[in-house]
Amino acid sequence: MPRPHTATATAATVTVTTVTDITAATDFTAATVAIPILSLSHPSHISHSSHISHPSRPVPPVPRRGSALKPKLKLKPKPMFTIGLDYGTNSVRALIVRCSDGEELATATCDYPTGSQGVLLDPGDHNLARQHPGDHLLGLEKSVRAALAAAKKHRDFDPRRVAAIGVDTTGSSPLPVDSANTPLALHPRHRRHPAAQCWLWKDHTAHREAALITTLAAKHRPRYLARCGNTYSSEWFWSKIWHCLNTAPRIYDAAHSWVELADWIPSVLAGIRDPAAIKRGICCAGHKALYADDWGGLPDKEFLALLDPRLAPLRDRLYQKARDATTPAGSLCPAWAGKLGLPPGIPIAIGEMDVHYGAIGSGIAEGTLVKVIGTSACDCAILPAQKTVPPIPGICGIVPGSILPGRLAIEAGQSAVGDIFKWWVETICARDPAHHRRLAAQVAAQKPGRSGLLALDWNNGNRTILVDQRLTGLLLGQTLHTTPAEIYRALIEATAFGARVILDHLRAHGVPIRRIVCAGGIAAKDPMLMQIYADVLGLPMHLAASTQACALGAAISAAVLARAHKDFPAAQRKMTRLQKTVYRPRPAARQTYDRLYALYRKLHDAFGGRDKTAGLATLMKDLLAIKETAA
Repeated sequence: MPRPHTATATAATVTVTTVTDITAATDFTAATVAIPILSLSHPSHISHSSHISHPSRPVPPVPRRGSALKPKLKLKPKPMFTIGLDYGTNSVRALIVRCSDGEELATATCDYPTGSQGVLLDPGDHNLARQHPGDHLLGLEKSVRAALAAAKKHRDFDPRRVAAIGVDTTGSSPLPVDSANTPLALHPRHRRHPAAQCWLWKDHTAHREAALITTLAAKHRPRYLARCGNTYSSEWFWSKIWHCLNTAPRIYDAAHSWVELADWIPSVLAGIRDPAAIKRGICCAGHKALYADDWGGLPDKEFLALLDPRLAPLRDRLYQKARDATTPAGSLCPAWAGKLGLPPGIPIAIGEMDVHYGAIGSGIAEGTLVKVIGTSACDCAILPAQKTVPPIPGICGIVPGSILPGRLAIEAGQSAVGDIFKWWVETICARDPAHHRRLAAQVAAQKPGRSGLLALDWNNGNRTILVDQRLTGLLLGQTLHTTPAEIYRALIEATAFGARVILDHLRAHGVPIRRIVCAGGIAAKDPMLMQIYADVLGLPMHLAASTQACALGAAISAAVLARAHKDFPAAQRKMTRLQKTVYRPRPAARQTYDRLYALYRKLHDAFGGRDKTAGLATLMKDLLAIKETAA
């Protein structure tokens, strides 16, 4: 049955109430579908310039001998502001930031109204996850307008002083568009088709295509694979497009081009009607689409034809060049300036994936690993551009300029973190979201190892280092006395062990990591989880001061583009900071977790296919031994 979907709100948060039928993955509300990309009629002219006349002034008298001139009063410069837009899995948020010091004036969030918490699902295929692009446009307008309304309560804020906009989104989240840059999902004849939607980052329907890309690239273009960790993922650009061609050829043929959400939103704001004119970001291109300047951009037509001859012509309708954040994506067009209440013509920063701008908003620097922990987790590190880095297997690529211009960027991550906890509490335990806090209180009272449980965090596959979305979760060690809170803790520990695998892997391949900075909703709200992570990883866990680090990073990119700061390091020094709270490893817990981690690695390597001779015969008894010593 249709049910009202209401987003809870703070004073600066948009409340959206719509009726959504989620009984079918392809049923959309007419109100959402009817949203146009752009208004073709220009808004009434609004002038934001002021004309000030200066009347003639008398010549000031010459001061008498011995008298002193009064010092002139220095006028305080008017502050500049930027907006960061952060497109997440379930909602979009707008953040308004003062450029001089990173002060966050206002934030507003709009939940996507279509589907199940904004995600279109298929009960018959757990791999499918799509989003309706009309939700992205609805969230854009509502979140920005609400944030501006809240910011106006500050005495020094003036929307005419908003100098630029930055955008981050999930990725790889490509969508098919027509020759006018209109998503096919906004066409009446395609609006109910799943393939016409935005293919969300966690859509894994293309796992077969990903395996074939890996096999063919290993044979014919090994350098393609070396740059992306030796395995191409079902979460990425070409896998999804090829799967569309294989399963929905009518949609594939109707699409003039495909655009990453991180590139499409800036293009909408800029009023770009030709997909060929869209400025594509190196972030999505380099990490997800096998783009590199070394081989002339995207994969060559000969290779694409090896996948399917029908893919090769698409290359000419995509793009030739991808750019870093020193290049603007465009300027705000009059139509969207009128919709949002902002000055037309202000620059729009190049789009990046959420975690990459989140790394900037967390103050990333060489030697720092930034972990953005949310529905999934993503890890980012940077290295000097001149450094020679051998290929690192199992990661999501090494791409120059995809985080900070002039730096190499390394990306890794886990396909599910918060989604696992949500699944356990809200699906299996059938409790409300508030039950997370009740379970967390019980978990905090438990000793490490006391439950006798061990889990694998592969409920949504493994992104790094196995790059296998066909892997599934595992829970080992249950008895008739196992409690929901003990399982909850085991799932948290599993995600921490998965994070340690990534940390050890990066260090083993020469990436220096001296500290970890965490961002994202879970990191900010869950001290129990952060302490477990510190104990498992064996490093202090710092927290980004901003609870909206991704949106802040987008706003910082906009501030640099608006010349509020000379470069990104200067902007980070002024606009980012860390919280005073630091979670430090506890020696006793660390010792227990080292023993549990050794068992986790056995499971990881055995079920992940890395060690086909792994001996698991004693593993259950080993868990019991740890449990007994932890009593």
